[in-house]
Amino acid sequence: MRKVVLFIAVSVDGYIADKNGNVGWLNGQNEEVENEDTYSEFIKDIDTVIMGWNTYHQVVTELSPGQWPYRELTSYVITHREGEDLGGEDICFVSERPGALLRRLKEEPIDTFYLSVIPTLLGSGTRLFGSLDFELKLSL
Repeated sequence: MRKVVLFIAVSVDGYIADKNGNVGWLNGQNEEVENEDTYSEFIKDIDTVIMGWNTYHQVVTELSPGQWPYRELTSYVITHREGEDLGGEDICFVSERPGALLRRLKEEPIDTFYLSVIPTLLGSGTRLFGSLDFELKLSL
């Protein structure tokens, strides 16, 4: 059975992008300080990547233009855009909801969250988690 893992960076106040959808704040407070690279070690055990279209667009236009960084992995991009030739042979564009896609890939909830907390307060933007109608206890 497949293990599903969430790996994402988040600001101290819970945002994954600023109010303009940008992620330039990911370097933290001092761009000259070398940040620990936990991602390179993490990605070695991954075979599939799932992202939304906004993240996909940011990867191909800003973060890694000209080279798909997940070319060795199966990639799913969740989008409602139709009729566009959006990607290569190793990228699957799907319109299903993230939960439905995860259930299709595996019938259990996410097993592990890897949250890289960046020492930045954004104040507004895209929240990692929206409001919940329940309490979800996690362990460190």
